[in-house]
Amino acid sequence: MSVAGALEELKEDDVFADSGLLGTWDRGAEPVEAAGMIAPSRTLLWRRLALYSVLTLGLLPVQMLALAFRASLSGSLPLFYHGLCARLLGFRVRTRGTPLRKGSVLYASNHVSYFDIVILGSLLRASFIAKSEVKTWPGFGLLATLQRTVFVERQRTRSKEHANVIADRLSSGDRLILFPEGTSNDGNRTLPFKSSLFAAVKQSGSDAPLRSDLRIQPVSVTYTRLNGMPMGRGLRPFYAWYGDMDLLPHLLDALALGRVDVDVEFHEPVDPAEFRNRKELAAHCQRIVANGVSRALSGRGDAAS
Repeated sequence: MSVAGALEELKEDDVFADSGLLGTWDRGAEPVEAAGMIAPSRTLLWRRLALYSVLTLGLLPVQMLALAFRASLSGSLPLFYHGLCARLLGFRVRTRGTPLRKGSVLYASNHVSYFDIVILGSLLRASFIAKSEVKTWPGFGLLATLQRTVFVERQRTRSKEHANVIADRLSSGDRLILFPEGTSNDGNRTLPFKSSLFAAVKQSGSDAPLRSDLRIQPVSVTYTRLNGMPMGRGLRPFYAWYGDMDLLPHLLDALALGRVDVDVEFHEPVDPAEFRNRKELAAHCQRIVANGVSRALSGRGDAAS
């Protein structure tokens, strides 16, 4: 069976195909919303993992060759790949607003989960800015490298060096995705944006803009529904990854559940030159993104496919 054919078989009924609960389901307390509403399915879990593995292993060598020969395919293939991954992993992405697709752009988004990579990667031809630990993650580190991710360390002594790397990428016209919170959150709120993470777009000292045509576009990512029903605070932690959650149990839990609606809002771009310093820029972007998340959580987003 082809990947496309297998994807067509991912029906809503698969969510309830296996009545047995996964061993990782109970992490201390089952969400109150879960009773009678959802049940994890081993069948769905293994089918998704199998399809994801086949898709990833099939496209890995293609991306490697594209990067080696500096082919334009190296930029468009991740977009295609993440789009298929979002579909087979059960995400229905709905968008509002228009993403900038030309010129030098820094997308500033809230960060809920590692799933954000798939969601934003399916919508934007861009590379991510990630913490250096991601590079060491088995499998995921290689995928991030092949998407030309910029890896940064949390040490203050390296901050200027990393800012220069990001600035060079933006100066060359690349588009990058930044999570200015500096960590993931619980999906119910947006944490303050760290102004230091905007150092690449506003030079220290004078705080002058990096380049005249650079734009920053705030982006709100919100996980809103599971199997068509409002997710609520109880269920959202099955997709939000934060605190001391273990990665593998969290991933297996999420992939064993059903279809998830994710609302992504692209806000009006801003010109860094309009702000006196990085703190003002960070605070403005955080306020815009937080308002977008709040609207989506309350059902006022009117996100359209």
